[in-house]
Amino acid sequence: MKEITVAVIGSGSTYCPELVDGFIKARKSLKLKKISFMDIDERKRSIVGSLCVRMLKNAGVDCEVVLTDDLDSALVGADFVVTQIRVGKLPARHLDETIPIKYDLIGQETTGIGGFFKALRTIPVMKNICERIEAICPDAWLINFTNPSGIITEFVLNNTNVKCIGLCNVPINMVDDTKEISGEDSEITYVGLNHLSWITSVKKDGKDLLADMIKTGFSPKVMENIKDDGFSLECLSAIKAIPSSYLQYYYCRAAKLKHLKSEEKSRAQVCMEIEEQLLELYSNEEIVEKPALLDKRGGHKYSLAAVSLIDSIANDKRDVQIVNIKNGKTLPFMQEDDVVEIAAVIGKDGAHPVEVEEVDNRHIIGLMRIVKEYEKYTVEAGLTGSNDAALNALLVHPLIGDWEKAQKCFEEMKQAHRAYLPQFYID
Repeated sequence: MKEITVAVIGSGSTYCPELVDGFIKARKSLKLKKISFMDIDERKRSIVGSLCVRMLKNAGVDCEVVLTDDLDSALVGADFVVTQIRVGKLPARHLDETIPIKYDLIGQETTGIGGFFKALRTIPVMKNICERIEAICPDAWLINFTNPSGIITEFVLNNTNVKCIGLCNVPINMVDDTKEISGEDSEITYVGLNHLSWITSVKKDGKDLLADMIKTGFSPKVMENIKDDGFSLECLSAIKAIPSSYLQYYYCRAAKLKHLKSEEKSRAQVCMEIEEQLLELYSNEEIVEKPALLDKRGGHKYSLAAVSLIDSIANDKRDVQIVNIKNGKTLPFMQEDDVVEIAAVIGKDGAHPVEVEEVDNRHIIGLMRIVKEYEKYTVEAGLTGSNDAALNALLVHPLIGDWEKAQKCFEEMKQAHRAYLPQFYID
């Protein structure tokens, strides 16, 4: 049993009990020596942290627990650092989702211009976190759940010396849903970027079942935070792959924009209501387990993904998981330093990509390449405050592209988020 010290940055997140639940379930292979819950929001840190403490105590997990607003003290001695921060919190997300609608652009938390501004707000904060990791616990593994996870991991792996693996609960849900149909022993090929991914092969007993699954209209369950417009059989037949539910923003964009314009509340406002309900639940000292309501926030299997990854690194398990890491030579149509979302063998030295059969799907190759350019421009803008890099990012993104809309929406959102964009407003 491996003994580990964990720092959770952004522990005021109402997802945090999900993570703790994962550690409790894995206690036969992972022994928590110390866990630090760090957040700058005193109210949420206290309420969520207190529930986490009760959960650990109720499960008989004996470890040191620290609740703090000090990043440095949380990082001391850490073997693993889990980041799940939201810069500007849900009110900033509300702006990400609502301002673009005025310009007939999709406003969404992780993609399009909404996800773009979430990345711009987050990169300076993650830069500081990485600098402190390098100074205080340079051997620690950073497990990044902060969205947009692929862009943030792209930033960390190509601009810092921190050992980082990006993570998302979309892949584990997609694969599990697919295996419900194809069988647990089926071999699944998953390729893409974070929130831009496809299952390109489902093999069993030497036969590829993908074409037959597409004919039935199969697609994985839609994430809780996405209104389901579905994928037509003609669409699936044309792209010859099973897309993640986030591809609905690309393949069903008119429907998505219509929904956003007609909804009485933004998803952020809905999440604010759920969050307050959760915090009220968490405040009840009789609650000692993860409430079922938490699944409504869209974090299904978040703990399984995070704790499985930590367990495999700590105990050198050498199993296969889908993560966000540098491409290397895995996908020849992408550059070696590009962060992609692919299967990898996980062990004490981190993640090593699993060899992928040649991807000859030009649709997937084209989308991955162009969205990766968007991500690179976004990282550049997030680091330097370059308006040119920002506008180039928006112009190449498939959901934006229009110069007038991009420029006007960019300027309004930049002003709206000014307090969280120091790179653009240097005194």
